[in-house]
Amino acid sequence: MGRACFKAWGRGDQEESGSLPEARLRLLVRAFRTRYWTPGTDFIREVVSAVKGHARNGDFLLLSEKAICTSLGRLVDEAGIKPSSLSKALALWVKWVWGYVLGPFCHLKPETLVKLRSYPLNEGARHKQVALRLAGFLAALMWGSEGGIDASNLPFSFVSIPLEPELAAGLAGGIAERIRLELGIDLTVLIIDSDRTYKLGPFYISPRPTAVRGIVGRLGALAYVLGNALGLKSYATPVASSRPDIKPELALRLASVASRAMGHGAGRDVWEMASRFGVELTGVSWSMLASVEHRPIVLIRFSRPRGRPGRMGRPSPGLPGSPS
Repeated sequence: MGRACFKAWGRGDQEESGSLPEARLRLLVRAFRTRYWTPGTDFIREVVSAVKGHARNGDFLLLSEKAICTSLGRLVDEAGIKPSSLSKALALWVKWVWGYVLGPFCHLKPETLVKLRSYPLNEGARHKQVALRLAGFLAALMWGSEGGIDASNLPFSFVSIPLEPELAAGLAGGIAERIRLELGIDLTVLIIDSDRTYKLGPFYISPRPTAVRGIVGRLGALAYVLGNALGLKSYATPVASSRPDIKPELALRLASVASRAMGHGAGRDVWEMASRFGVELTGVSWSMLASVEHRPIVLIRFSRPRGRPGRMGRPSPGLPGSPS
């Protein structure tokens, strides 16, 4: 069952422009470590067990979409996928266009460009075939995480199938109701993904689908190129909320703070995972992933600043926003 990853509440990011009342409040953040959620894990039971004794009315509970998808078995083994001519062309697109043109144009890090220029064409073509089938052409033009399809923190040749917005919203609402019934606590549940959403003037645009009102999703490479080339402010993406009327500014702020608290598990991408364990790109196993700390659950609470804020325990080292 879940255990608190941090022994005390820590202070989260307080800096946020806008007119929302919450923007002037201090965030208290607590992440929870659980075992690695394999397919078949009762993740709702894990969540309820983790937050019992810690959650209060009015809190925000943020959950990793990747961990939920893995526990639900929403996975595709790309080893058995037969690539089409278009998917083979898209693999070349990643290697040459993203590696040498769009990557520098979008200010990607040098180490990312090195990875893209060595993009594995056979495995990449199979991955692009899955992206075309599940997310469409505009998403498949991305260099990675097409429409939320992602291989990080998954073994072998598996990738996760992201939650459809309607399904994600239903799960968020169901988890909030389960906590209300079992723990007597009324809180807001958000399911989040580390993929970026960008602020373009008064609009919020995202490459991937989302159920949060006020965010224009499913824009694929268009949103990614605009956001990175123009240096737009970016946030982790709230995929769905148990509160349909949540403001996008608030959802984005919470998602970004929680994403930092969750960390990256075994790595940000397949290259990092393979390097961590000293194996080939498709050589990471379930047991390797189980040996790494995973924090798919984050509680966030707003606290009004005072002359001397009431303490909820000492801030934990390493928690985003905690004093060093």
